[in-house]
Amino acid sequence: MAGNAPIVVQTSGADPLREIDRLDAASRVSFARAVRFWVKLGLISFGGPAGQIAIMHRELVEQRRWVSEERFLHALNYCMLLPGPEAQQLATYIGWLLHRTPGGIIAGAFFVIPSIFILLALSYVYAAYGNVATVAGVLDGFKPVVVAIVVEAVLKIGKRALTSKAYYAIGAAAFVGIFFLRVPFPIIILTAGLAGLAATRYRPTGTEADKDEQQIVFDKAALRLVHTQPSRGRALRTLAVGIVLWAIPFAALIAWRGWSSLHAQEYRFFTRAALVTFGGAYAVLAYVTQAAVTGYGWLTQSQAVDGLALAETTPGPLIMVLQFIGFMAGWNQPQGLTPALSAIIGALVTTYTTFLPSFIFIFLGAPYIESLRGNKHLKGALGSITAAVVGVILNLALIFGAAVIWPQGLAGGTDWFAAVMSIAAFIVLYRLKADVVWVVITGGLIGLVRVLLIR
Repeated sequence: MAGNAPIVVQTSGADPLREIDRLDAASRVSFARAVRFWVKLGLISFGGPAGQIAIMHRELVEQRRWVSEERFLHALNYCMLLPGPEAQQLATYIGWLLHRTPGGIIAGAFFVIPSIFILLALSYVYAAYGNVATVAGVLDGFKPVVVAIVVEAVLKIGKRALTSKAYYAIGAAAFVGIFFLRVPFPIIILTAGLAGLAATRYRPTGTEADKDEQQIVFDKAALRLVHTQPSRGRALRTLAVGIVLWAIPFAALIAWRGWSSLHAQEYRFFTRAALVTFGGAYAVLAYVTQAAVTGYGWLTQSQAVDGLALAETTPGPLIMVLQFIGFMAGWNQPQGLTPALSAIIGALVTTYTTFLPSFIFIFLGAPYIESLRGNKHLKGALGSITAAVVGVILNLALIFGAAVIWPQGLAGGTDWFAAVMSIAAFIVLYRLKADVVWVVITGGLIGLVRVLLIR
């Protein structure tokens, strides 16, 4: 089993997954090597969920071959159905697949940790000085690269996911629904899943698809392992640990600051937001901004928009904009603390309550989702969901590309710097197969040099 050639298992009526279980996992990537990758990912994961999923697909499936295409998309489809940041949840899922719970914690945590410190620094500069010209220059260099990354993701994921006319139709319908008709993302995903399930249930037997199910292809680094088997006891322990990890900091915060304090309010509010906000970061932002600006009066609408601009072009999930909102709430309402200390506590409280449920969702549900791999009905549903996701990513690519290249709208003229940078970055990534981290860094440096020359 030298190299990265896939293992082809003829099932012959037996359980192929159980047969593969007998193959030892010694060929898996080492934990130390995985940690280095997750740290790197946390530093280069720009572009919101579409860009981050594109980077993970490029790095984990195409270049490193740590997981198979099928397994990556299977995990992605589950994460798309959850509330919260799907890209961070996907990283947690894959980390858990490779190295159990510690791997999942490392992958999910380092997906967020760099952005915590970067956004804290930017938030402080914004709140204290309101002048981030050089930072804005770097971000202006990042944005076009992100556009290129997302467009590359549409092409590459679409090529693998749209394997039939029916899938093309589903992807197109998803794009029309979300781009033109403004259909909510969860409804698109649910509809696609039901359509795929119905098509599978009523598909005539004896088709080529049925024959294909007799052969399962796995990368040797993506074997089904014992730790992926569902267990009621482990599920209960996971849920109990999650509740404890939520309750202890909350109790300590109440004892220190009081039940009615700003930080206790943030703890409760952002926990609720993490549990009920489906549909991606933009849906979360719409819900949170309305409550934070209009309901609680924590910050202004203008400050919320500025926070989104910072979060969109810093590494980490786009939902990190909530940390900015928590920071500004603490800065604007220090309640006896210094503005900086109150803001930092507000930011950390917000981030903790936003991401803790994501870890619980993965560790609780992933074993059951893994146990359903190979189920033809689920496979049909998830295949349709994957096709719909291509349409959703195309929607994000157009929205983000328009915001970068025509920042003032079509009537406001074209940002030719951004347009040329986007095209150049796409050619370097897609045609020349350059490492995304160097493309991102180069884009930031070009943006910095440009703003310094203009000044």
